[in-house]
Amino acid sequence: MHDTLPLLNALDFPAIRRGQLEALQVNLTYRCNQRCLHCHVNAGPTRTESMSDATLAVLYQVIDAHPVHTLDLTGGAPEMHPRFRDLVSHARREGLRVIDRCNLTILGEPGHADLAGFLAGEGVEITASLPCYGRDNVDRQRGDGVFERSIAGLRQLNAMGYGQPDSGLILNLVYNPQGPSLPPSQAALEADYKAHLAADFGIVFNHLLTITNQPIARFGSTLISKGQFNAYLQLLRDSYRAENLASVMCHSLVSVDWQGYLYDCDFNQMLGLPLELIGRERAHLRDLQQAVLDGNPIVTRDHCFACTAGQGSSCGGALKD
Repeated sequence: MHDTLPLLNALDFPAIRRGQLEALQVNLTYRCNQRCLHCHVNAGPTRTESMSDATLAVLYQVIDAHPVHTLDLTGGAPEMHPRFRDLVSHARREGLRVIDRCNLTILGEPGHADLAGFLAGEGVEITASLPCYGRDNVDRQRGDGVFERSIAGLRQLNAMGYGQPDSGLILNLVYNPQGPSLPPSQAALEADYKAHLAADFGIVFNHLLTITNQPIARFGSTLISKGQFNAYLQLLRDSYRAENLASVMCHSLVSVDWQGYLYDCDFNQMLGLPLELIGRERAHLRDLQQAVLDGNPIVTRDHCFACTAGQGSSCGGALKD
């Protein structure tokens, strides 16, 4: 759906370059058991895109040979990929930190009853979307009944030790604004989340990550339909903070799509803006075994202002508070 949005340009955003590659963020599949309004991937139950065994074999080679230390698995619901568990176990044996971008409700889906136990057993770090600690706001953004199912998923994870003091099992939650606004203070909102979830449901977690909505794909189309697109883009521009540039995630992360092609970030992936690599029309996973990305120019467009606006935004939450 991103091709129906206004053309984003790169005339105003500062030129930036890559640092040392530390993390692979791999989009295993666009298939998902949910269809959220803010989803920049347009994921859903009817999507069929999924990484093939041949591409996975190349990913295994990169994991084995490249000094990258983090494998960040996303989708869709990455757990719905049939080789998800094999990939996680392989990466953990190789000593990589593994992050699962979990929507929580997948833990209650048929065929996934033992998923929480598997993730705990492998020491996987979980980053889970929960856009509010109240039922109405979550169900409005993610679908009826999602809040109750998300709470059930969090309770499963807590029972396995996730979020518990000294367990070593990291459980982080993710907040996205409901509409065309910047996230509030991450530290203050985390305190509110912890107080409400503990008091109302007995749930604990480690950290809250606030992420600014990108004006692309499903959220961008919603802005267009409501006549809010230009105003939101102007808000992002007006809220630009140069000090956030040094910490944006594209300095140290490469996004990998389900076919194995490389992008500077997940948002560029959804916009079809491939990572630029000299001598390659489209850089692929197999190129990582020879290529040096340090100093490589990063492909930017106007949506990049979402990552530098206000307290900043990355897949790891706010850059500053």
